[in-house]
Amino acid sequence: MPKLYVVATPIGNLQDLSPRARDVLESVGFIACEDTRQTMKLCEVFSLHTPLVACHMHNEDTKGVLLAQRMLDESLDAALVTDAGTPCISDPGYLFVQACWERGIEVLTVPGCCAAPSAISVSGMDAREWTFYGFLPRDRKERREKLQRIGQEGRLCVIHESPYRVLELMEAICETLPGSMVSVSCDLTKLHECTLRGTAEDVLLRMRANPKTEKGEYCLVLSPAKPQVKENKTEPAEMPLPARIFQCLVEGMDLRAAQACLTEAGYKKNAVKQAALQVKRVMEENVE
Repeated sequence: MPKLYVVATPIGNLQDLSPRARDVLESVGFIACEDTRQTMKLCEVFSLHTPLVACHMHNEDTKGVLLAQRMLDESLDAALVTDAGTPCISDPGYLFVQACWERGIEVLTVPGCCAAPSAISVSGMDAREWTFYGFLPRDRKERREKLQRIGQEGRLCVIHESPYRVLELMEAICETLPGSMVSVSCDLTKLHECTLRGTAEDVLLRMRANPKTEKGEYCLVLSPAKPQVKENKTEPAEMPLPARIFQCLVEGMDLRAAQACLTEAGYKKNAVKQAALQVKRVMEENVE
């Protein structure tokens, strides 16, 4: 029975490819990859000549089944890789894996690089429990609602973001979950690897000051503060017009001046007049 090997590849530094991963990639019948051009670069570095087959998010719903059936028909072992990191973790591949399981093909892991645990490991945050969200919605309202749910759950989480939207994400975190602790890692394992750690507000300031922020891929570790909930303060009850007229009288106005004052303040003339008549009657009754 053929085997499918799910192989983690480097997320930056090519020396992170494990000896076992190299042996597997060299020995299988074909490598299913997200982008053949990217995987070809890896193969050239390590002198691998295994045939490459494209299996990505746009075709794996049909290609995965075809590849799994090919493995059976030709008794071929295969490897599944992504452009960088561990397949099926915020990357395509799970449909191919699923097709293999459904056909009785054994699926084995060749562990290695993955951005999420790498970012957590340098964050200095308690990761005994954490949640992976991948990329949050691009729509501002949907993203804010997602962040509110993250804050309500209160669990450490990992988020991926592109360099072109990372500032928007940080601004949304500051607005929705102010005071949250974040560890923002960029270009993990690469030459210009950088991790910024602190409150979301502090990290955002440092990112805005960096002209190279819009370069590299980002992995954020977020320890969320509780979402800000605007207090629904109960507005004081509207003071009845007769009471407002009495107030004007106490302040030294006569009845006509009080009516004019309230009308100028935007109250309807007829309503003010009726209120004034009520006040006049009360005053006359008290005099009697």
